[in-house]
Amino acid sequence: MGMKTATFPPVRAAPELRRKAEQVLRDGESLSSFVEQAIQGAIEEREVHAEFVRRGLASGAAARKSGRYVASSVVLKKLESRLGKALRRRAAR
Repeated sequence: MGMKTATFPPVRAAPELRRKAEQVLRDGESLSSFVEQAIQGAIEEREVHAEFVRRGLASGAAARKSGRYVASSVVLKKLESRLGKALRRRAAR
């Protein structure tokens, strides 16, 4: 037996916002499915953000505990190098 579906509370919005939402609907897409996708996207974004913060806090705690830190200049150099490589690979395509 499948799970029952649930409804979200009605969302009050300015008529202009509803009009804009309706204008961007794809063929066969309903406003309800658009709202559901937007909610799912927001949930996923918040989950990713929460995990990012959790890992950052854990990393900071581990650094404090070990006393081993990496200088920001070293991190930035590595990131710039990675970005440069990615841009060169992209340009080569």
